[in-house]
Amino acid sequence: MSTGTAAPMATTDTAGASGTGGGKLRLHHPLTPYLLCAPYALLLLTFVVGPALFGVWISLHDWDFMLPQKPFIGLQNYKDLFDPTSVISRPFWHGMRATGIFVVASVPFLVMIPLAIAVLLNRQFPGRTFFRAVIFAPFVLGIAVVGVLFSYLLDTQFGLINGFLGLFGIPNIGWISTQPAAWVALVGMTVWWTLGFNTVIYLAGLQEIPGEQYEAAAIDGASSWRQFLHITIPGLRTVLVFIITTTVLASANMFGQSYLVTNGGPGDSTRTAIMVMTQEGLRNFKMGTASAMSYVLALTLAVISIINFFLLRERRTK
Repeated sequence: MSTGTAAPMATTDTAGASGTGGGKLRLHHPLTPYLLCAPYALLLLTFVVGPALFGVWISLHDWDFMLPQKPFIGLQNYKDLFDPTSVISRPFWHGMRATGIFVVASVPFLVMIPLAIAVLLNRQFPGRTFFRAVIFAPFVLGIAVVGVLFSYLLDTQFGLINGFLGLFGIPNIGWISTQPAAWVALVGMTVWWTLGFNTVIYLAGLQEIPGEQYEAAAIDGASSWRQFLHITIPGLRTVLVFIITTTVLASANMFGQSYLVTNGGPGDSTRTAIMVMTQEGLRNFKMGTASAMSYVLALTLAVISIINFFLLRERRTK
């Protein structure tokens, strides 16, 4: 026999047992989800949304942070970028061209090579964990370390790479001072440095593909290549969308490799759009123009990302 009164649950609103058609059981205050999201929302507004909106505001002004007056000029900074007679148009679009060359040259390697490595590392063999760690290890290095390392490796006279090629009678190559050797060097060092990240993402995707599909395909007599085309690739569709999109964005924002190794040379052939923005904003103090450049680049990358998503999205058959 009960001798006391049962204490009601905090902030409950019940008219019957849960799931019996009665009132819904509410175990928290209505504001609790919003309070839990508040710290993230505050950080997002402070460090992402706020600076993005402020950047748009800057791009609409003749913003020289060394001067007290920053007059509003509307869309003039954007118009100057598309005006061939403007002094900033040619450097910017030359930088966009260099950025495009690097993206086109690097993304296929950063998509296909990690996929091939991931397929190999997904198999059972001794030392698999060790090789996974070795592949990922360069990614933890900072760009300053990678830049200094490859500056020595690529040196025309004393670099280890030219020294090795000399053993086979190949003359010294100006990896930093000639084209297309400079692009080959930048793409090569970037692939070596960053392929570990994509490899790990591929490995995670491969482990989500049921092994029974490969077993059934093997029983039906499908070769390894056909299994790869008809099981692995479809199973990695969403992973491929993620990797291609993030790799394009990362390659389009390449700065450190070119700045530290080739310094934008030879000439200004490897001077990317980010380097042009840095020059315009932090050296010439034209933050309005630099902000306009950044939003043109951002809009271009957004369009490319949307196209990539629609091309690789899963199409449902009726």
